[in-house]
Amino acid sequence: MVQEQVFLVKAASVREAFKNIYSAATQVVLAGPIEVVLRRPKRTVSQNSKMWPMLADVARQKQLVINGVLVWAKPEDWKDVFTAALKREQRMAMGIDGGLVVLGMRTSRMRKKEFSDLIELIYAYGSENGIAWSEPALRAYESYREAA
Repeated sequence: MVQEQVFLVKAASVREAFKNIYSAATQVVLAGPIEVVLRRPKRTVSQNSKMWPMLADVARQKQLVINGVLVWAKPEDWKDVFTAALKREQRMAMGIDGGLVVLGMRTSRMRKKEFSDLIELIYAYGSENGIAWSEPALRAYESYREAA
């Protein structure tokens, strides 16, 4: 059984990357067809690790209007709010028992660039709204910036 191989192609190394891809493909092509998928890299673990302390900080320091009432919302609720703001599109459906359901707010399907934009949006909101970032959020930000 041939393992899946993923190659990250950067602009400066396109020729070398395709040499490696060609070499790997020729080794497995005799075993059956192969699939080549071209896509942007998905979000990273460090990006995801960065987002949650930030969302927790916002949730501890700012209230959100839910169903017309100002409440302390969960970090997951704030994630949905920021994701909707980033996408600038809110698709809504009627719930099966009434109410509204917002569709398509998943960050797990975001690519690396889009997730970076989400993190920057959260930081911008924090700057404009006096959010004091916690030590975990600051540590995660430092490691996130080093990896970028």
